[in-house]
Amino acid sequence: MAVPAHTEVATEFEIVIGLEVHAQLTTRSKMFCSCSTDYANAAPNTHVCPVCMGMPGVLPVINRQAVAYTILTALALNCSIPEYSKFDRKNYPYPDLMKGYQISQYDLPLSRNGYLLIEHDGQVRRIGITRVHLEEDTAKLLHRDGYSLVDVNRAGTPLIEIVSEPDMRSPEEARLYMQKLREILVYLGVSSGRMEEGSLRCDANISVRPRGQQTLGVKTEIKNMNSFKALQQALEYEAHRQIEVLRAGGTIQQETRGWDESRGVTVPQRSKEYAHDYRYFPEPDLPPLVISRAWVEELRARLPELPDARRLRYQRDYGLSAQDADILTEEKALGDYFDQVMALSSQVQDRQARARAASNWLLSEVVRLLHAHDIAPAACPLKPEALVNLLDLLDRQRITGKQAKEVLDEAFVSGELPETIVVRKGIQPPITDPQALERIIVEVIEANPKIVADYRSGKTNAAQYLVGQIMKRTRGQAKADLVQQLLRAKLDEAPTA
Repeated sequence: MAVPAHTEVATEFEIVIGLEVHAQLTTRSKMFCSCSTDYANAAPNTHVCPVCMGMPGVLPVINRQAVAYTILTALALNCSIPEYSKFDRKNYPYPDLMKGYQISQYDLPLSRNGYLLIEHDGQVRRIGITRVHLEEDTAKLLHRDGYSLVDVNRAGTPLIEIVSEPDMRSPEEARLYMQKLREILVYLGVSSGRMEEGSLRCDANISVRPRGQQTLGVKTEIKNMNSFKALQQALEYEAHRQIEVLRAGGTIQQETRGWDESRGVTVPQRSKEYAHDYRYFPEPDLPPLVISRAWVEELRARLPELPDARRLRYQRDYGLSAQDADILTEEKALGDYFDQVMALSSQVQDRQARARAASNWLLSEVVRLLHAHDIAPAACPLKPEALVNLLDLLDRQRITGKQAKEVLDEAFVSGELPETIVVRKGIQPPITDPQALERIIVEVIEANPKIVADYRSGKTNAAQYLVGQIMKRTRGQAKADLVQQLLRAKLDEAPTA
């Protein structure tokens, strides 16, 4: 069995990774024409026009919203925005662009020199962002046995390319970078981030070098990675492959390789093109862009709270654990739901206690129901008002935790408020009177002398049977934590002669 690449890299070799991430922008129309970008379930070649078909004599028009989204992304990634930018023609012969070239950006992109912070093994790592530039997406090729079909619906969709510096030193760091980048894009609302649909894609440049060497090794580019898992696995395989070549005295060929997920290997596709092979030159059909400082500041003011700030706020203001803050932040819809619950809980005195309760119920029971019904968090049928109502019932000790779970299951499906369900079903308040519970506890202890003897001889788990008997006698209306407390106090008393 091959030794995992990350193990070898940590000793003899150092791995160097840079990512080129492509993200489709969520504009309503394409980059240079008015065709709709809502083509996901459309018949092939139905969202097309002479511009995105590449017909002779057509003139593209720049999508202002796509430019704004690109600048927003660049600002979120701490990039500088130049006052002057332009589009370029990138010429290549592949069949996924009918006109034989792609309108992209080369030497004067919309942004430069940013960075993204990731945390790995307890340390914060700064990953440089070379540039965020804007271009058009290609058509989609559907390969058949012996031939290929072309669907032009995707061609011309606004696409940003986020190019990192070669600052990542392990496949895991690359995965963490990609995950955090996706979080930011989704929070900004500029991209859906759906890798399974191809709206977020990644190419990785990877090389290895003897540890301590400053010169970069020869790199290969891996394409066609559509999940975080695939990205990490492909990089681990490729690092191991390159190390084995170097150990055998061979040389690494600069080439483009594809990731074959079914076999778990990278495979050669073509020799690597260099920038001059694309014969870039300024796009003659589009004017240069002059980006006013006032517009940049207007866009900067539109930046939402980003994931790192949300994580910090959840821990600082609400006392949530780092783990809960991470989970709520990673899935933006869950964090938005949590924030709505807290906004509706403005009159609750102990805000941190309410926040912890809301987080626990949301991440355990609500998420359980979402998974059971195969519903995305963004489409949760249980309104935040309903969860607040449930938490209020628990705070007032109107229902027990067990009853709350049953009520929540019904409210999730019916859409009713939990309090309405409690009244309709005639659910009685829990028994919280210690004297009333103590009478029942004494009866259960007297009825189960052997279990009591087991407990007092050191078999403390025996108490759970007695708890069950007490809950049975109270028809589940007793508060379980109070029962536990009173029962153990009674059991720990010295037995009477």
